[in-house]
Amino acid sequence: MERTPLIQLKDLVKVFTLGGEQIYALNHLSLNINKGEMVGILGTSGSGKSTLLNIMAGLEKPTAGEIIYGHLHLEKLNEKELTKFRQLNVGFVFQSYNLLPTLTALENVGLGLMFKGVSKKEREEESKRMLSLVGLEKRMHHKPKQLSGGQQQRVSIARAFVGTPKIIFADEPTGNLDTATTYEIMELITGIAKRNQQTVIMVTHDEELSNFVDISYHMRDGEIIRISRKGGEA
Repeated sequence: MERTPLIQLKDLVKVFTLGGEQIYALNHLSLNINKGEMVGILGTSGSGKSTLLNIMAGLEKPTAGEIIYGHLHLEKLNEKELTKFRQLNVGFVFQSYNLLPTLTALENVGLGLMFKGVSKKEREEESKRMLSLVGLEKRMHHKPKQLSGGQQQRVSIARAFVGTPKIIFADEPTGNLDTATTYEIMELITGIAKRNQQTVIMVTHDEELSNFVDISYHMRDGEIIRISRKGGEA
């Protein structure tokens, strides 16, 4: 597969002020992410990995630097433009699942498509297809409290991937799961993404999950301290 740069991060800085002191969550960080790549952002709490994900997803603004998608400069967009960008291009998988408790699995998955203006019939068909793909064809009409943690994360994955967004951001997607379920969930995420040539950017503190990604960026104190690829150092 041709490696096409999808995201360019140039000299990113994010500074927080805490008790009169300036804390660099990101310290002049630069990297490129290619189309169809499975990317891991690894580091302990406070390393800057979640801040980096939020900035790449357009959920936070950098203090300085550039976030470029094709010819689009994310750091220059206003909130309305960023919301539109996320609706058209981005899916999210969260550690806490973030499902609406009053909605069924089918309704939770269809939410993103509703915001894109997809008709009710198409939403239902596509949502059913995605839930079947993640093995929940018999749980479509169950609400989150009727599902196990692993099943709720499968719904979250179906919601993130429905409509085939270009980029999936996964924030500690297996943080609440046991080891066996973790491997099942990671196989699902990587399998669907590879099939559709989608880019996945995953933040995790779990070094073992680097086995599921193509390239890992290891962070400390807002900087990338090491890059590794499957089979060895980059």
